[in-house]
Amino acid sequence: MSDSHLDGVAVIDKPPGMTSHDVVYAVRKKLHTKKVGHAGTLDPDATGVLVVGVGRGTRLLRFAQASVKTYTGKIHFGAATSSLDASGEVMATFDMSGLTKESVISATTFLTGCISQIPPMVSSLKFQGKRLHQLAREGREVEREPRSVEIYEFSVLEFGHDEDQSLYLKSFLSSGVKPVGPTAEVKVVCSVGTYIRSLADDLGKLLQGGAFLSDLRRISSGGFDIGDAVTLEDLDVSSLQPITNLVQDLESIVVSPELEAAVANGKVLTITELATTGSGPWAIVSLSGNLLGVYEAYTDFTVKPMLILANNM
Repeated sequence: MSDSHLDGVAVIDKPPGMTSHDVVYAVRKKLHTKKVGHAGTLDPDATGVLVVGVGRGTRLLRFAQASVKTYTGKIHFGAATSSLDASGEVMATFDMSGLTKESVISATTFLTGCISQIPPMVSSLKFQGKRLHQLAREGREVEREPRSVEIYEFSVLEFGHDEDQSLYLKSFLSSGVKPVGPTAEVKVVCSVGTYIRSLADDLGKLLQGGAFLSDLRRISSGGFDIGDAVTLEDLDVSSLQPITNLVQDLESIVVSPELEAAVANGKVLTITELATTGSGPWAIVSLSGNLLGVYEAYTDFTVKPMLILANNM
């Protein structure tokens, strides 16, 4: 039986081998409700924080989508793959056995700050109505527009030479030559839209060789942390956080009962009425703590609703 009145946000520790859509389907079944969506897609091989909105929470996912993300992962030097990670075909191998931790750290500085990335072919972006990964499976490669992303931190946590890189790869060159090089466990704090696989590939090229990514794990997304995440097995209604947590990065404005009625009807308000400054957006909350909606700047003197929840309570 579906619970159409269930609202909230679930922070799921996504397991490997599932798509983000698979997780949404599993949450629907577990909570017996249809209205479920997610913010920020994770690759099937990746694990960690997947923010899932339930009920009216699905309408607020855009605010979680735009938040800063933190990842950990392993970068393996000595090979380049078609997907830029361990699931792809090996395109080339390199002897990078002489690589040092200091040279890797030095190279990461060139990939920190505002940088340009070309999305990988094995990705969920669309080209003329088709996902890039579908085109890649057909053996096609199309031109992709570079995008600007912000890398706030790109740090090396561990560095070693004792792993057999070939254990991570699903294919080898016909020559049977294995990649030779160290592994770096890294932490990346970045803006939305960043491809960590592309960072690994770019780092390998900067160091005059090649590299691929494995063990990608998202440990935070905005204010949602892996420490607050639950597994799909442990998920139940008690795991849901309030939908106000989806707008925790927005300035919150508590309004009077009189203004609450105006907000519920989607009325354009003056900045003076809302008693605010700046450009927003703002989370509008009732005296009792209910999220009524989100407003944004409209003119120099007025604000308008981006979305209204009050009428659906």
